Amino acid sequence: MDSPAEYTVTVAPTLDEVAEADWDALAGGNPFVTHRFLSLMGATGCAAPKTGWHPQFLLLYRSGVLVGAVPSYLKTHSRGEFVFDQSWAQAFEQHGLAYYPKLLVASPFTPVQGPRLLAMDDEARAALAQSVAHLCVAAETSSAHALFVEEQDRAALVAAGFMVREGVQFHWRNEGYASTDDFLARLSHDKRKKLKQDSRYVAEAGITYEWLEGDALTEEHLEFFYGCYANTYREHWSTPYLSLEFFKRAHSERALHLVLMLASREGKAVACALNVRGEGALYGRYWGATEFVKGLHFESCYMQSIAYCISHGVAVFEGGAQGEHKMSRGLMPTKTYSAHWVADRRFAAAIEDFLERETAAVNGYVEELERASPFKR
Repeated sequence: MDSPAEYTVTVAPTLDEVAEADWDALAGGNPFVTHRFLSLMGATGCAAPKTGWHPQFLLLYRSGVLVGAVPSYLKTHSRGEFVFDQSWAQAFEQHGLAYYPKLLVASPFTPVQGPRLLAMDDEARAALAQSVAHLCVAAETSSAHALFVEEQDRAALVAAGFMVREGVQFHWRNEGYASTDDFLARLSHDKRKKLKQDSRYVAEAGITYEWLEGDALTEEHLEFFYGCYANTYREHWSTPYLSLEFFKRAHSERALHLVLMLASREGKAVACALNVRGEGALYGRYWGATEFVKGLHFESCYMQSIAYCISHGVAVFEGGAQGEHKMSRGLMPTKTYSAHWVADRRFAAAIEDFLERETAAVNGYVEELERASPFKR
């Protein structure tokens, strides 16, 4: 494959030949692009060829030293991405062109913004952006898609000819709250009343909570969680992306810092929400329950996570993909970004036109949401 001047670029199907310390030195502390996390995704068969994820890890060397890397995959579908391009695939198909395989730059199954061009410096980052486009051409794919990219990566990708797409998530920010009551006091009367009402429903049902992490989080807890997690997928006529083995190993091998909000009644677990803790952030990931209790979902997924952040001094709680209903819990709209490169220039022009109109709509949507802030004026 062609590489930018002064660099050597290789493509690896696994990270086995890359030293963990060398990769993680470029990852910036983000838990979802570490060597251990990405390797575990493949080792447990979650993001592997049998599930339509073909690893193509880009490695950039300068004078024999690893100075850049990209978590990238050839994909034969668009599942597990949370940035929806199925309409683009349909348009390709209608014109007799193949959309798949495509090249994906992402953390598998993880709608969390973070580094995607793992680079030692801006020069290496620019070289990585060009290399992604080169790999797309060399692999004869229709397109390349970098999902949930940070600002510095976005700038490098745009300079390399990528188009930007905007999305919206809902994040809670810790404004130095002294307690959960302090946070609730900042909300409007109606929102505060509703949240307290939901919490009361749960308490009156006899539900109590534990926050489990580290050695307190056992395999038995994870087995209960996985049953709830799988049931949530079944209720939506789907199957889980991740395996019980993945979660057990992610915890035991410290690939992720898991925090389980476990809801119990009289010592029996009835629901849970699994979060991942990173540097300065708590990431809401999965939820499930064995029975319906009014208010249980919102209490488990949002209020317990917010309480944890206040108690532990965590700056941000990211509530996952989509969901404007989260605003009533104090999670405010936050823009997310992806970057896209399309080999066929005709389709690239059509998609660029679409993105211009979509961006205007997203901006209007965010402005409307911000006017509906749950906080006191």
